[in-house]
Amino acid sequence: MTAEASPLRTPPVRSDNVGLWQFKWNGGSGRGPKASRIKGVQVIDVRPSRRMRDLGVVHAGILAEPTRVFDLPAGREETERIVDELFAAIERIGQVHPFAKGKGMGIAAPWIGIARSAAIVLPADDAPVVILLDPRITDHSEETDEQYEGCLSFFDVRGLIPRPPKITVDATALTGETTTTGYERGLARLSHHEIDHPDGLLHTARMLPEVDPIPVEEYRQTGRARAYE
Repeated sequence: MTAEASPLRTPPVRSDNVGLWQFKWNGGSGRGPKASRIKGVQVIDVRPSRRMRDLGVVHAGILAEPTRVFDLPAGREETERIVDELFAAIERIGQVHPFAKGKGMGIAAPWIGIARSAAIVLPADDAPVVILLDPRITDHSEETDEQYEGCLSFFDVRGLIPRPPKITVDATALTGETTTTGYERGLARLSHHEIDHPDGLLHTARMLPEVDPIPVEEYRQTGRARAYE
């Protein structure tokens, strides 16, 4: 079986458990893993959040804690190591969840258990990868728009989040210099989401009081992908 040839939302992963083949994937139904046995084959349906935990994405604790900034350029070697770990994590996630590729995604250091102020963002188009070290939003547009967002730590649900479509971000370069960059539309939203994590702020905290998260299956049925005028 391959991800391209099957209707599964994630590629099947096979393991041999004492002569019993196990296949795991996300089928998008139920609240937890489901298993059945057919002629010596055990099939397990794994929820998206469970799959993220298996890939090393944390779901509590460090996510609610502020992170430490970098000491650059003195700490350049450690900083580059952490950035490499973030890229490795995105590669792992992209292999298991190919739908994330090409649609824009990001990851912050707290997601993989590192309490440092770092994140990377992969834009939805072919634009260069954004590396954010010690990022700070210094300006933003007054208006906001609402779009659904997901989070690797809460992958079973999606939330409707208001964010400004334009932001200005100060970050630290590996040389220790401060850079100032403006982001708009989808890239502004992705960057804003990731910048929240080093501050210990989850996207659910930005939801309006009258709005509740919806299951990812319901989100897919809405047909409401991110759209900007």
